[in-house]
Amino acid sequence: MNDFKGKTAVITGAASGIGFALAQRAAREGMNLVLADIEAARLAAAVAELGLPPGRVLAQAGDVSVEADIAALADAAFARYGAVHLLCNNAGVALTRLIKEMRSADWEWVLGANLWSVIHGITHFLPRMEAQGEEGHIVNTASVAGLLSTPASAAYNVSKHGVVTLSETLYHELKAESSRIGVSVLCPAWVKTGINAAERNRPARFGETSVAGEVSRAHEERIAKALESGRLTADDMADAVFAAVTEQRFYVIPHRRISEVVRIRCDDVLEARNPSPVW
Repeated sequence: MNDFKGKTAVITGAASGIGFALAQRAAREGMNLVLADIEAARLAAAVAELGLPPGRVLAQAGDVSVEADIAALADAAFARYGAVHLLCNNAGVALTRLIKEMRSADWEWVLGANLWSVIHGITHFLPRMEAQGEEGHIVNTASVAGLLSTPASAAYNVSKHGVVTLSETLYHELKAESSRIGVSVLCPAWVKTGINAAERNRPARFGETSVAGEVSRAHEERIAKALESGRLTADDMADAVFAAVTEQRFYVIPHRRISEVVRIRCDDVLEARNPSPVW
């Protein structure tokens, strides 16, 4: 898909970070926007900053881990614009903990926001997008954590590995039936966003986050520094996504220096070696 003008993009996690950068890029391309985020006030501020005419943007607050909220988002998008051409399942959270320190609710929160949100998005948007009979594209935001297994990030790793394999499976299925809907998976590394402060949006039903021990806190500090020092920006991620959609390219890995670490991991698997250190 290389003609975006006048078409409709749905973006979750759109109030900040990569999601807002995707919204800005889609707006510059002349698209109508359907934006979702759990932070209602921040979402309203994002819409104001975009400065689009009211007819070109629809904002809807909701929890992407709740299927009913995604179903409502799909209903609102198709009711307003009649069609959806670009679906960016982008919302996500992160939690840095050793596995032994985590509670079931921690797992449920991360998997719900990162993996189930993508499942819900595909479930409620894909059939309608195919029924349009028009060209379209689905972009699922994973992470290099979906290609590697870093310590103290088990729930995040599991969720992002899930997004990668879900996206690969969807790609094969749609390709086999010559669908007009393309698929891409975005796998960023360190980008300065607010994801390391995601607990601010943890729904009350999951209770308090498990207490971090000394080792987990050290990993939290390391990750915070890495995010702060990231050289590529959210705008770079948005540019990479739109380039991939235009080129019908599946893997979107903007941080190319990570390729060697991914290659080592693949070699470990193929040669039946014990896992190599990631850091």
